[in-house]
Amino acid sequence: MICRTDISSLKTDITDKIGQKIIVKGSLGRSKEFEKEGTIEKVYSNLFVVKYEENNRTASYTYTDLLTRTIELDVFDGEGFNPIIPPEVFQTKKRKYVRKNNIKIKKK
Repeated sequence: MICRTDISSLKTDITDKIGQKIIVKGSLGRSKEFEKEGTIEKVYSNLFVVKYEENNRTASYTYTDLLTRTIELDVFDGEGFNPIIPPEVFQTKKRKYVRKNNIKIKKK
């Protein structure tokens, strides 16, 4: 499950990278993938805007796109591109219980 703290920490990471070169990688479906170079132009509360170098176009992405790994971001740090890796999303299984005579019994 995605938590608000995951989104806010990712937002601060991306806010620190405004103006830096990035590579955006993603899937277009049916085994089609894209990889484009650009810069992070603006950051908003629910999304961020990337300006691509080719054709001077912009695209907006949400922070949940990164958290669900719909897209990947690699940031240029002066020597090479390093990925912004969002925290892993773990799902925990809930135990199911059955009540018999007002006593909780673990369901098999």
